[in-house]
Amino acid sequence: MKRSVLTRYRAMAYITGVLLILLTLGMIGKYVLDIGGADDFTRVVSIAHGWLYVVYLVFAFDLGAKAKWPVAKQLWVLIAGTIPTAAFFVERKVSKELEARIAEGSPAPAKA
Repeated sequence: MKRSVLTRYRAMAYITGVLLILLTLGMIGKYVLDIGGADDFTRVVSIAHGWLYVVYLVFAFDLGAKAKWPVAKQLWVLIAGTIPTAAFFVERKVSKELEARIAEGSPAPAKA
């Protein structure tokens, strides 16, 4: 597995995570705090997150296929982009694991 596969996954995990946090804050502003301008903000961020989440799914699936992950782990990584802040924690764990595998040159599958 190439480091570039991990790098593009990491970039999309951060982008998706930040957009999801912004979307959550926008929803709180819109529905809880009744902030008037939150409508436009929420609309723009939700559209951006939706499209970029699809890109995240493609990159995460590609990474999981090349890392030979079990299905359960693959699903958890794919779903992480829909839970606020989960993408950051999952990305960190995955990166740490795969960086070690890349450094030692081991193609062995990861544990679930």
